[in-house]
Amino acid sequence: MTEQNRRVLFSRERIAAEVKRLGQEISRDYCDQEIMLVGVLKGSFLFIADLIREIEIPSVVDFVRLASYGSGTQTSGIIEFRKELEMSIRDRHVIVVEDIVDSGYTLECLYNKLLLQEPRSLKICTLIDKRARREVDIEADYIGISMDDGFIIGYGLDHNEKYRNLPDIYLVEEARI
Repeated sequence: MTEQNRRVLFSRERIAAEVKRLGQEISRDYCDQEIMLVGVLKGSFLFIADLIREIEIPSVVDFVRLASYGSGTQTSGIIEFRKELEMSIRDRHVIVVEDIVDSGYTLECLYNKLLLQEPRSLKICTLIDKRARREVDIEADYIGISMDDGFIIGYGLDHNEKYRNLPDIYLVEEARI
């Protein structure tokens, strides 16, 4: 993929402003209660690192890793858990932190699995909400940026494990990937 195949969709400044706003909302909503952030690897690692620095209440972090199989830019809906939580979420206020909610299959699967572990509360925070592609009934409680359709890379979002390091989020012309 060349630089000519992509254009900045969301600048690093816009991303930082949205992350700051989300951190303030979460801090306000939970006041002095401790929360547990559950990052969904690999895509959320930059987002969760920036988000936790904007949260002003006691916080702990753990990670899960899931894979959804499919071809290219489409998901099959088949979800595999590759890394489980290391800490218990029972009786904790838990916020799942996801880089992007697209079809919703992966997030729905994770959400339902976490509910079985009896958290005190369970919410979802996503940097990017791509509603046009939603195939299941799941919504985020905290949304950074909503967008229509399009394949994006950067700020943790990848294509074949590349481009996560880009500081901005780029829209890619899919025909040229």
